Amino acid sequence: MKEVLIIGGGVVGLACGLALREAGRPVRVLEAGTVGCGSSHGNCGTITPSHALPLAAPGTVGRALRWMATPDAPLYVNPKFDPALWSWLLRFAGCCNRRDWLRAGAAKAALLQASRQALPEWVARYRLECEFQPGGTDHVFRSEQALAGVQAERRALAELGIASELIDGPRYQREEPALLDGVVGAVRFQGDASLRPDRYVAGLARALREAGGEIVEGCEVTGLREDADGPCLRTKRGDIRGAAVLVATGAWSPRLAAALSPGLGPLRRAMQPGKGYSITYARPTPAPRRPLVLHERSVCVTTWEDGYRLGSTMEFSGFDDTLNRRRLAALERGAREYLRQPLGPARREQWFGWRPMTYDDLPIIGAVPGTRSLWLATGHGMLGVSMSVATAQLVADLMTGRAPHVDPAPYRLERF
Repeated sequence: MKEVLIIGGGVVGLACGLALREAGRPVRVLEAGTVGCGSSHGNCGTITPSHALPLAAPGTVGRALRWMATPDAPLYVNPKFDPALWSWLLRFAGCCNRRDWLRAGAAKAALLQASRQALPEWVARYRLECEFQPGGTDHVFRSEQALAGVQAERRALAELGIASELIDGPRYQREEPALLDGVVGAVRFQGDASLRPDRYVAGLARALREAGGEIVEGCEVTGLREDADGPCLRTKRGDIRGAAVLVATGAWSPRLAAALSPGLGPLRRAMQPGKGYSITYARPTPAPRRPLVLHERSVCVTTWEDGYRLGSTMEFSGFDDTLNRRRLAALERGAREYLRQPLGPARREQWFGWRPMTYDDLPIIGAVPGTRSLWLATGHGMLGVSMSVATAQLVADLMTGRAPHVDPAPYRLERF
């Protein structure tokens, strides 16, 4: 049996490979760089059904416009001349209404909750030593106004089956000694979890190889042709023929699309890279007991056995490859407002990566119309790790003809 060729060795591509191997399909993953070298590497590792409500929300456009003059704002749109970006932003603005917000939220919740439910079993079955912790995440507030402002979102999430608990400030300060005084309250999402993303990706790669899958690093794909014998990928290491091709290249998918198929034209219009940042340190003392979101500053804090990470922010500036130290400094400044030891004793890494953002903030999963053997698993935005298991299982369902465990309709490319 010919192999399924998976382009992209990040968290989604590797998880899809593992699910396809489990379903009995031969798999070869082709990665232009090294396994997990993209946004799978430097994210905060939270597993968050609590993030089901999309970025394309009522009021987002107004905030983005106000923040355009603030380069270190949590959401920043670079006001440079970029027709593709501004076209995407117009489509994004069209989704920033309550009807589309709730519709997309329900579709995101389906994948997020399915992933969260299945992840512990994956961790155990494949012996993924990734510091998986099921204890939830806490959103921390220092402003009564900000805390009151999220109650509508809590109600919307509750309608999607995503529960939360409101904890008053004094009680929360007693529970979490890592915080400075001044917390007015916290919202705990008990169904969230966390893991160490680099170890999760490394574990997926090991498990895939042990299951008989092949991973080829340093193998950049440059084109695709289809003939009577099936698809053949052109790569910088020669032609590779397979039974089907799955594109799981995250933010790079639009750049690759033109070389693969005219049927991927909608993908190029639907996605933009959303630049995120993180800083990793040695673990401080005291360190937070759970992953935190420092709400007013939109900073995520995660702690591992021997590491500590500040991350988040969203910057739309195309494929700008500069490490913006002003945005890194905003992470540290935000942490100083909340935490007794905001920074670790030693800085290990400063990082940025591009998230694959669709304008409706839903991933793209399924067959490419007008092709015989081309599939997509991309566009997961900030939630590739969170959605990885359910995406993999859905891809395996669709490619093997099984009844899908999640309704695939909301994620099809045809919606664009």
